[in-house]
Amino acid sequence: MAKGPGLFADIGKKARDLLTKDYNSDQKFSVSTYSASGVALTSTALKKGGLHAADVATQYKYKNTLFDVKIDTESNISTTITFTEVLPSTKAIASFKVPDYNSGKLEVQYFHDHATLTAVAALKQNPLIDVTATLGTPTIAFGAEAGYDTASKTFTKYNAGISVTKPDACASIILGDKGDSIKASYLHHVDEAKRSAAVGEVYRKFSTNENTVTVGGLYAVDHLTTVKAKLNNHGKLGALIQHEVVPKSLVTVSGEIDTKALDKYPRFGLSLALKP
Repeated sequence: MAKGPGLFADIGKKARDLLTKDYNSDQKFSVSTYSASGVALTSTALKKGGLHAADVATQYKYKNTLFDVKIDTESNISTTITFTEVLPSTKAIASFKVPDYNSGKLEVQYFHDHATLTAVAALKQNPLIDVTATLGTPTIAFGAEAGYDTASKTFTKYNAGISVTKPDACASIILGDKGDSIKASYLHHVDEAKRSAAVGEVYRKFSTNENTVTVGGLYAVDHLTTVKAKLNNHGKLGALIQHEVVPKSLVTVSGEIDTKALDKYPRFGLSLALKP
């Protein structure tokens, strides 16, 4: 694939991941195994509140095709097939879920040195169609996305964004919710290995005059342990610690507390992912 500006979904992704990824209030346990033939099998158990769920996922790559199949405890079978280089610099992704026969989707991604284009269509009589376009370079990119409902003949979304990426920092601005909101974020790495960073995000909803300011950070205690924390202007404080118990196997403990309502119980989450 060409080394271009990336997908529209990549705009602001690094800052978003630092503020949201691995934070949870659930208990999750997963085990992955790999066979000699290249088949990856992952079993996951999840406890969310008083609900329990589990699934088994398998992944297999054959030449330029990647197969992902997941079966959960509600007898849903989700399948995703990814074709790379179906045409030069082009990727196609087909997905569907059984027994929901209206869940089928087909996505095509095109990568160029100075542009990326994607189109997603639901495989049904009156499909929802999403398109995105990004222009620029790996350093600076401008992008837009739009969604159209062919049944109601209305736009479901239209958003735009810009991102600037440097070796030690990245910044982005996204105009979303059909122009009703704006989000600006900035992430700065404080070490050459990029294992410690600081991030800030400002979000404004114009229709409600709602403002949310969030700051966060990532710090590498050592080569096996990292800690993260975040705080917003509404008093929500979150923190987590992640430790690599053995190579590629992670245990994560996270929590969140409302500093403006200390009488409420904090929420805690635990995640354990084991890989060979």
